[in-house]
Amino acid sequence: MANPMRTSNPALNEKAFQGQVATGEVMTLQGTVNKTGLLLLCVVATAAWTWGMAHSDTPGAAIPWMIGGAIGGFVVALVTIFKKQWSPLTAPIYALLEGLVLGGISALFEKTYPGVAIQAIGLTFGTLFVMLLAYKSGMIRATQGFKIGVIAATGGIAIFYLIEMVLGVFFHIQVPAINGSGPWGIAFSLFVVIIAALNLVLDFDMIETGVQNGAPKYMEWYGAFGLMVTLIWLYLEILRLLGKARRR
Repeated sequence: MANPMRTSNPALNEKAFQGQVATGEVMTLQGTVNKTGLLLLCVVATAAWTWGMAHSDTPGAAIPWMIGGAIGGFVVALVTIFKKQWSPLTAPIYALLEGLVLGGISALFEKTYPGVAIQAIGLTFGTLFVMLLAYKSGMIRATQGFKIGVIAATGGIAIFYLIEMVLGVFFHIQVPAINGSGPWGIAFSLFVVIIAALNLVLDFDMIETGVQNGAPKYMEWYGAFGLMVTLIWLYLEILRLLGKARRR
């Protein structure tokens, strides 16, 4: 039988809720939504900090915070994935650290392309709303074939980014056709945005499955964390796409 709990999000993959047995209160959908809202507030709080720094007289002061946020966020994300019961503590820490990165990056884009940050935020939440509506209405169903397709595409993107990073860091080789603002560059970014958006459907399905299976209460934080991982990726890709479009 096809496994209904498979997703390309490493935080919400097919094993996320396995072995998570509730001995008291259980996970609810409303609780997960509330936790997601709290994590968004954490992101906004620290993003405002580095945003302000980047727009100050010493914009370089934001860079150490951004680097620290990126490294710390990656470490905390790994801890959260392997120690799900710690998610009530680690999920907010992850959101705070990622906010440092998002605020700085958004400010850099905003300086070059005024108004792009608010556009990216609006498109990110608009996409979230549309995908949730499509999922709840049954317009998009997380079938096994759908999941396999999204997982394969997401894995391919991850491998491409990894290869590109290795080539850039160690061999100083760039891929101008993909990173540029030409037709191929914009088409690639649009493809990545679409795949990131489709990952939201898998996340919704995974969270709903956890609720139906009576996962323990702390998994609300874990589900919210997994959704934040996808939302942050989606926002960054939309920001990148808008930046390319502005350069044309």
